[in-house]
Amino acid sequence: MRIDVARVDLPLKKKFAISKGSAVIKTDVLAILEGRYCGEASGSVAYGPSPDIMETDLLKGVEAISGAPRVTIDMLQSVDSLPIGPTARAAMTGMVINCLSGESGRLPWDILGLEPPGSIRTSMTFALHDPATTVEQVICSPYPIVKIKMGDRHDANLLELLKHVRGKEIRVDANCGWSVAQAEEMIAHLARIGVKVIEQPTAPEFIAEWPRLKGKSRDVELFADEGMFTLDDFRKFGSYCDGINIKMAKSGGILEAIRMARAAKQAGKKVLLGCMVESSIGIAPSVYMGSLADYFDLDGPLLLNHDIADGITYKSNTITVGPSIIGGPVLRQDVVQNLALR
Repeated sequence: MRIDVARVDLPLKKKFAISKGSAVIKTDVLAILEGRYCGEASGSVAYGPSPDIMETDLLKGVEAISGAPRVTIDMLQSVDSLPIGPTARAAMTGMVINCLSGESGRLPWDILGLEPPGSIRTSMTFALHDPATTVEQVICSPYPIVKIKMGDRHDANLLELLKHVRGKEIRVDANCGWSVAQAEEMIAHLARIGVKVIEQPTAPEFIAEWPRLKGKSRDVELFADEGMFTLDDFRKFGSYCDGINIKMAKSGGILEAIRMARAAKQAGKKVLLGCMVESSIGIAPSVYMGSLADYFDLDGPLLLNHDIADGITYKSNTITVGPSIIGGPVLRQDVVQNLALR
């Protein structure tokens, strides 16, 4: 059983900036089984981990399963508990579920006991920029659902300009950029212009304050992202938020992500499936579990100059998959030729 590990540079269409970091080229790390079945380790542009750490973790993960004669469903459980970082574990679980799908000829969600994802409508993210540029981009954008990054010194000006945007569903992500007092004020203003989904208004340590931050804005839903990594985190903090943003890179892969989504649903909370700046290989597991989500922010491939794999189709903000997704997204040959495999 051959598993290769390789870094891949992902040039972005434009600089991607949030309140805690930015990037113009994103370097992710791939795990590739038998030259076909792929998983992607993707860190946050703000919090990491670095490509060095992800690569080291993936090599440890590969070594841990290298003695197995073939991939089985039991291996998926074993990889889920590997003592490596969550981004690498997510890549390993993605690679294994894709292999199980390809070798059996079954759709990935069938193997996981899930309903088909159906048609997914994702938001499109607009990173931090000067307010006039951001609003112009939003207005000219073909995407009907937009997520706007906030949490810097331009928020007041941006808020004023957003009042003039029409025909878009606007969501906001502050990425911990507001104090408790700022969050309370901003939530009230955003609610008045029709914003209903707001991610991470404050740092995680202030999440117990969130229920009172909404005031009379009962239609607003506050989603926890930073600080919401695993099922244990949901059990500790889920009561303070309206929903959770589940990302493969944070949870450590699709099995933990499914556990989190089911727990959130049982508790009456909403589920948003998010992503890092990554290719369609990285977002594929989120698509597989799409039947468990209420909202989607799976625009990673749309932020890139070019995606690196085929199998997931974007038409405007709609994501669809068909029978060709069996085995997972397929690396494009021009990308394969430039990979330095380890």
